[in-house]
Amino acid sequence: MKENKKVLLGMSGGVDSSVAAILLKEKGYEVIGVTMILWNNKNSKDSIEDAKKVCNMLGIKHYTINLEKEFKTKVVDDFIEKYLDAKTPNPCIECNKYLKFGTMYEEAKRLGIDYIATGHYARVEFSKEYGRYVLKKSSAKSKDQSYVLYNIKKEILGHVIFPLESFESKEKIRQIAKEHGLEVANKKDSVDICFIPDNDYIKFLKENIKEKQKLIKSGNIVDVNKNIRGKHTGLVNYTIGQRKGLDIQNEKPLYVIKLDKEKNQVVVGEKESTYSKEAYINDVNLLLYDKIDEKIRVKAKIRYAAKEADATVYATKDENVLRVVFDIPQMAITPGQAIVFYVDDIVVGGGKIM
Repeated sequence: MKENKKVLLGMSGGVDSSVAAILLKEKGYEVIGVTMILWNNKNSKDSIEDAKKVCNMLGIKHYTINLEKEFKTKVVDDFIEKYLDAKTPNPCIECNKYLKFGTMYEEAKRLGIDYIATGHYARVEFSKEYGRYVLKKSSAKSKDQSYVLYNIKKEILGHVIFPLESFESKEKIRQIAKEHGLEVANKKDSVDICFIPDNDYIKFLKENIKEKQKLIKSGNIVDVNKNIRGKHTGLVNYTIGQRKGLDIQNEKPLYVIKLDKEKNQVVVGEKESTYSKEAYINDVNLLLYDKIDEKIRVKAKIRYAAKEADATVYATKDENVLRVVFDIPQMAITPGQAIVFYVDDIVVGGGKIM
């Protein structure tokens, strides 16, 4: 880590970013805590208060920056539009790209601060082999968050610090918080989607797309042989690989294998129909290379919680599109989700499934 520098630390009011502040201070950094106001709800207000308390106890500066407008445009509106386009988005990836490692980095530059830091579980190191800073998996494999960080700009990696990079468990982090008398030591981990605290995304969509409600139409559920098997309540209510809620009688369980926006159909099939070996990705961001000339061998993940699988990534005629071919078929490769690929524990890059 770099010594005797100022660092702007994104503080969510949770235990991870709070302990990150402790560790940075112990390393000799001058820490300035910033809490981004992203969504106006009780959780957001509580987070600000918790972050302020932590900073007061640790004797570091803290301020807030209101990014509600940017968050709505870049994250929430994108989330809604993707569902209306029959895709399944990951809003954390957009938030990291545009706000936590976009706007926050610009804010640090504005303040004359060299580095930004967050409580993410990941690592940044300079690689002599590749001659650049690289993003790597966290030592805490079960908590590794490198998947949702693939879309940050490679140019800023040398200015990013992840203080929790070497921790093997969350328990140790909570222990450090307790030792420093922080009330957040036992605070629950944040929910998957911060603007949907009850995790009911369908209810959220219904409440937030009223002017576009006409775009959500019921239609047919058809099987792979084009036989009508039932009715769906709107494509936004379904995702690839879904089994529950189809209300179809069949000898074997049926799964959603495709959302056909043009025909407004949900296509279903038996479990083996959910598997495929190939996908195309766009919105490509490469961290390890400037471009892929022909092909590279990688380990790839098709969603945050998925296991890595052997694959080959091929360049295409469109430099913004890559073709990913897995050695073994993968279940429920879902448009809108990201495929992130690795060489050893280094993030090569990734993109959105088309």
